[in-house]
Amino acid sequence: MRSSLSAVLIATIAIAACGDKPKPAAETAAPAVTPSGPITPCATCKLIEIGMVTTDKGNYFEPKNIEAHLGDVLRYKLVVGVHNVTFPPDSNPGKSGLPAVTPLLQLPGQTTDILLNFGTGTFRFQCDAHAALGMTGSVKVEEKKG
Repeated sequence: MRSSLSAVLIATIAIAACGDKPKPAAETAAPAVTPSGPITPCATCKLIEIGMVTTDKGNYFEPKNIEAHLGDVLRYKLVVGVHNVTFPPDSNPGKSGLPAVTPLLQLPGQTTDILLNFGTGTFRFQCDAHAALGMTGSVKVEEKKG
């Protein structure tokens, strides 16, 4: 009996060693699409909240135009609707290092944060689903003072 168990154990180890190793669940599952986690701005930087809204007046960011400094964080917060944020290259010609497109926020109160670390100047952003309906905005980013 003992030799039978030993043989089974050895065969099991040999099969496992020869086969492909199973990948952890995180590698095999579809990537989760979730808003970015909160980003804490530097001690002298600001957290600027921007509402993402759908009302009878339309789809819009509130505020639509923002003034900020390098290191500040833009926190887009879903109020009503289904929205995302993108800084499209064709709306920001000559600019590089633009942030990735955020996932669609679907539940009121969800947020996604963008750290302003991609340069100075005026950057245009939009909700992909509602850009044609005027859901656009801009952030003017300046160097940090002092």
